[in-house]
Formats: sequence, C-alpha cells, structure tokens
Amino acid sequence: MAVKNKVQLITYPDSLGGDLKALKKILDNQLNGLFQGGIHILPPFPSSGDRGFAPLTYLEIEPSFGDWKDIQAISREYDVLLDLMVNHISRKSEFFQDFLKEGFDSKYADLFISLDKYWHNGVPVQDDVDKMFLRRDVPYSTFEIGKNKELVKVWTTFGKQDPSEQIDLDIRSAITRQLLTDFMVNFSKNNIKIVRLDAVGYVIKKLGTSCFFVEPDIYKFLDWITKLAHSLDIELLPEVHSHYSVQFKLAEKGHWIYDFILPYYVLETLINKSSKRLTEYLKIRPHKQFTMLDCHDGVPVKPDLDELVSTADARKLVDVCLERGSNLSLIFSDKHKSEDGFDVHQIRGTIYSMLDKDDDAYIAARAIQFFVPGIPQVYYAGMLAGENDVENVQKTGEGREINRHNYSVDEIQTAVDKPVVQRLMKLIKFRNELPAFDGVFSVEDADDSCIRLNWKLQNSFCELNIDLKSMKSIIKYIDTQGAYQEFMV
Repeated sequence: MAVKNKVQLITYPDSLGGDLKALKKILDNQLNGLFQGGIHILPPFPSSGDRGFAPLTYLEIEPSFGDWKDIQAISREYDVLLDLMVNHISRKSEFFQDFLKEGFDSKYADLFISLDKYWHNGVPVQDDVDKMFLRRDVPYSTFEIGKNKELVKVWTTFGKQDPSEQIDLDIRSAITRQLLTDFMVNFSKNNIKIVRLDAVGYVIKKLGTSCFFVEPDIYKFLDWITKLAHSLDIELLPEVHSHYSVQFKLAEKGHWIYDFILPYYVLETLINKSSKRLTEYLKIRPHKQFTMLDCHDGVPVKPDLDELVSTADARKLVDVCLERGSNLSLIFSDKHKSEDGFDVHQIRGTIYSMLDKDDDAYIAARAIQFFVPGIPQVYYAGMLAGENDVENVQKTGEGREINRHNYSVDEIQTAVDKPVVQRLMKLIKFRNELPAFDGVFSVEDADDSCIRLNWKLQNSFCELNIDLKSMKSIIKYIDTQGAYQEFMV
C-alpha cells in the first residue's frame, strides 16, 4: 500500500473523549476532514503497564476503550496505524503466565530468553553486561518458574519495576515468529494499514555488543517482518531512537524512518531565532520519513542529536524549556552520557508550552513541519495547543504525564475554538490539499533570521516564508485554478 502524503493524528484511545467511540465522534465533528493521512492510535490493547506499552495480547482491544468493531469503524474512513512491541510482551500475558506455571515444559517457553540461552548456567558475565546499552540496572529479572519454583533469570530490557512488567521475546525462535505472524494477520483482518515497530532496536541480543541495533542481524529481522507485512498490505514504520546515522542507514535500505532530529531543530530555530542549523539539515536529510514535533514521550536530545549539537548549545535549549515548565528524561547508563556529563535523553512537555505559549511561534513550528518532506504527524495535545499538565505529573509521579492530558468533549470544544487551533486547522487543510507537496522540495537561500521552503509540481507551487524576528509566517502559492495566492498563516 502507499502511505498517504497527508497529515496524521497521534492519540491514545482514551485521550479524546474517553474511548474509541468518542474518538470517532470527535474525528467526525470537531476534527472533521483534518487527518486524511490517517490516525495513529497508541496501544489500545489490554496492558499491564506503561500506558499500553506492556501489552498482554494484540488479538483483543482493552474493553474500557471498546473493541475491534470500533477500530474498524475508524479504519473505514482513515488509514489506522497501530503499534507492535516486537521486543517484549507483558508478564501478565497468558504466554508468560503459562511459562511461570509450567516452567520449561510450557509450550510458550521458547518465546522468552532465559539467560542460559546466552550464558553458562544462566549466570550473566559482567563484562558482557557492561557493553550493553542499558535501560535499567540489569537487563534481566528473576522469576520463580514451574512446579519446583526454580529461580530463573529472564531477559527484560525495559521496566522500572523489579521484576519487570515487560518480558523480552526471543525473535530467533520459531514460536515467536509465528506469534508475531498471528498478530500481523489479525491486524490485516481488521484493516490496519501501518504498523509501528516499537523498540525494534533492542530485538537482537548478541554478547560483546551493545545489544542495540546490532548489525547486520537487525536488517535480517527487518527483512523478514517487512516481507510479512507487505504480503498483508501493511506498511511498516521502525521506531529507533539512536544516533542519526542509524536512521540514515535504515533509510538507505528503503525503510520508513522517524525524523527525531527535526523537533529539536525547530525548537532551537524558534527560540534562538536562527535558522542556520535547521536549513543545513533540511538539505541533507532523507525524505522518506514520518515527521513529528511532539509525542507521548518527549523531544529527543541524546543520542539522536549526538555529534550534531554541542552539549553547551543543548544545555541552553534545555534550560529554556525547563524555565517554561518542562521536565526531563535522562540517559540511564553512565557510559552513554556525554564526556562532560550531559545526560538529557528527552525534553518532556507540550510544544506549545516549550514555545512559551506564543501562538505565532507555535504556528511557525507547525508550518516548518508541514513543509518538510515526509508524513506529518500531529500529537493530539499539540493539535489542541495543549499546555503542560503539571497537576497530572504531581498526581501520578510520572514525568511523561506532562504531555498526556485526557480531554473531555467539552475541553476539546473549548480548545478547538481557540484562535491558534483554528489557524492550525487551516494549515492542516492546506497541507492536505495542495498538489505541490507531491513535487520537488527545495530550501531557498536566506538570511539566518528567515526560513524559505519551497515545493513545485508542474504548475503547482508553494513557498513558506518565516521571519524569525517577528515570528510571522507567510505562504505564497498557486491554487488549483492557477491563481497566485498569499496568506499569513
């Protein structure tokens, strides 16, 4: 299938009105006609943690959100994108629960990675662990399994708790490949058009390496699952937070990638009022990307921007965002921090708040995103120009909740009526409808205090001009009737 070159929405299943039926009503009414590119519904499956990212199964929808019929109702009008956490599954899943009960006699035992698959007697070697890109103190959890309550260490890349809620899958085993196939077939039956491979960078475990994006093994897995997906008319979007060169390698092999560099550069451009670094980047970046400014996590910094931005510059930007109410996600492993100790993984908060709730700056940010080649995704809180939800952070103790506010129908209507959201809606419609965005992109030479981005397709043309001093954005274009038009965004 071809991914539509139009704007997509990212939302939790319960963040716009409370459940999937309410989401459909919002899409049909307040947000009608905006997201012609599709809807990315963050994990709507039964889950035991991490707001959906510790799924029990992909064969069911969490009943409090609705059911597959609700997903199908949305998919009849929109291309739906869902996540597949290829690296792990919940310890509450029937698969791992059976392993805990039956031990190595379980029919699901080979789904998981008991450490004896890698180390003698299942005893990890510290030198191997020291080389890994860790997301917790150790990459394993200890469980009592089988009738004899044997203590067994099982690979768990993620999880704040001990034992972890997210159990790694052994993608080398036939049963894991079959399970992933079953999940993908079910997606296809329910008309899912795009699947994001969440945490795919961690699926290869190889001693003596970082166990993150291990080459060439990772490409073999991606080749296998891409062939499977395409046979089901599903497009794949690998999700990899890493050094920008890793993303470029994926792009060279024909995969869709995320532009995790763009959000930082857009913030930097608008806060520092200099387009120099952004325009240099736009001239070299691959075009086959999904773009975003905000998401359910945060604005990437390390390792995505390593070697592109100095830690001194990054600290200044981070400090501005902190002054405006953001909080931070930090690099866990000391060896992956910068030499000077800089350790910011992501800046967490709403883009609107990071831009000091400046309507013109926010619209300029979206205009840049929409003019950059790729499939633009707008996170639901960004769609509504949401502000930092500090109260929810304090209530839950989870820093990521700052950008995860659940909107009631009344709150949605209030937000949609705001002038900044009306301006954004007009911009989304423009991005969806003008043929020029299927043409040739160019970055025009301009002073560092300006941005000029250009698209041309036969007789269709459009150009974005942003004055970073005044923060005014002007679009010039040839409309579908061949008439020259100009408007301030």
